[in-house]
Amino acid sequence: MALSTGFFHDERCLWHSTQGLFSLILPVGEWVQPPASAGLAESPESKRRAVSLLQVSGLADKIDLRSAPMADQTDLLRVHPKSYLESFSSLSEKGGGELGIFAPFGPGSFEIAKQSAGLAMHAVDSVLCGNYRNAYSMSRPPGHHCSSDTAMGFCLLNNIAIAIEAAKHKYSLERVAVLDWDVHHGNGTQSIFYDRSDVLTISLHQEGCFPPGYSGATDIGAGKGSGYNINVPLAPGSGHDTYQYAMEKVAMPAIARYEPDLIIVASGYDAGGVDPLGRMLLHSESYRALTQKAMDLAGTLSAGKLVIVHEGGYAESHVPFCVQAVVEKLSDEMTEVADPSLELMIAQQPNERVNQFHKQLIDEIAELHSL
Repeated sequence: MALSTGFFHDERCLWHSTQGLFSLILPVGEWVQPPASAGLAESPESKRRAVSLLQVSGLADKIDLRSAPMADQTDLLRVHPKSYLESFSSLSEKGGGELGIFAPFGPGSFEIAKQSAGLAMHAVDSVLCGNYRNAYSMSRPPGHHCSSDTAMGFCLLNNIAIAIEAAKHKYSLERVAVLDWDVHHGNGTQSIFYDRSDVLTISLHQEGCFPPGYSGATDIGAGKGSGYNINVPLAPGSGHDTYQYAMEKVAMPAIARYEPDLIIVASGYDAGGVDPLGRMLLHSESYRALTQKAMDLAGTLSAGKLVIVHEGGYAESHVPFCVQAVVEKLSDEMTEVADPSLELMIAQQPNERVNQFHKQLIDEIAELHSL
């Protein structure tokens, strides 16, 4: 029987280095894998452990876990200018460097970033051509902070934008919706599509977190793109109920009205309650519920296509349980995995009075967008 969910992953993505260029006394690169403890939050361990949990739980046997070819130069040039790609490639060949704020990389990261983008591209392609009902791309380095010509926030190529442009080129898609629930604003994706109406971008993010001080509530797009960019800045301390309400009140109505041919979710797990780079209170069941809402939404559309692309998430012990919940929901398969932190995180959720305050803020966003 054909498997309904494709999971795109490549070990090379876990060899991307965001730290110093030496592992003990050996230079990182080629056959020397970067050490796990990095000093920077964006280490490979949260992703490696997530894939390992899929395997040891047996869930990997019920999905199609596979790699994919790298994105090629033609794919990249649909989003990123040649000058940026040449600078990135040159620095990568020389041992690494930095092309933007908080976006360091080591030797070989240009090729690894092409691999990361390739996973997202082929996840999208596999769903559009009917091989899978839905798909997940374990992309690393992440992409949603990267604009067309500037790296930022660990993001070196915009994986989702590259995947969208490749799909539009191949399948002549008219409308694509990007739903970003990473704790940080998807500023790179927003900037790439800001003046276009063929891509609806929606970001649910912690207000003021990253980029530092950014809210974006009134940034609705420009020119032909006016009305096709929606930001839902959420107050620090927002938890499970607030995120579900933001989906129901803002994101889902907007996407349903837009009627896209494809929904891509930028799934960061840094809104989790123990993440070092966010101040939100989601737990693994929050991500299961968010995924269910995305699936329900896709199911109401004529196209019904859904792809999830991995973005942030830096709590090495917690991210695997969130990914597990998402993939269980996508594949309609349950395992015996139990999140050991779930009971504590549920107990720490905001009380109803706080939730009502957060919902009032969301109501104001909904009114702004006339939803």
